[in-house]
Amino acid sequence: MTEPKRHKHSAGLLLFRRTTGGAERAATDPGDGIEVLLGHMGGPLWSGRDAGGWAIPKGEYGPQETPRDAARREFTEEIGLPPPEGEYLPLGDVRLTSGKLVTIWAVEADLDPALMVPGTFTMEWPPHSGREEEFPELDRVAWFAPPVAEKKLMASQMPFLERLLMLLKG
Repeated sequence: MTEPKRHKHSAGLLLFRRTTGGAERAATDPGDGIEVLLGHMGGPLWSGRDAGGWAIPKGEYGPQETPRDAARREFTEEIGLPPPEGEYLPLGDVRLTSGKLVTIWAVEADLDPALMVPGTFTMEWPPHSGREEEFPELDRVAWFAPPVAEKKLMASQMPFLERLLMLLKG
């Protein structure tokens, strides 16, 4: 008897911050004074892609780790900074077409993108060359108002941004 295929699991943190600027900014800011932190996917396959090339910092975990602990660990691995403290707001799960289950929490925090020290991964590059190259998991992070984030974020992660905005609107 063969064992059923175990789908992979991934967890991450979507940081958000409230921007300042008073009533004047609120009247002109379609993001209602909110920004989210996204990371641009590292490596040569993503280097020329902006739209759809940004993601919520996240990564895979196994059965020995809780999703929340994995989200915090992956944040540190990908950003190179400790995960923020504060209230972790569950944004639920999304099952990808690959079968992977992605779980995300939102947390209100501020972070200076210039402080990022990205983790790395190794892959054969160029393809079929036999040479291994090291690349950053994320090559940069940046804050975006929701209308801009919607254009940059990978389509499969859009439900998390939508859930955050609904949660913040009450």
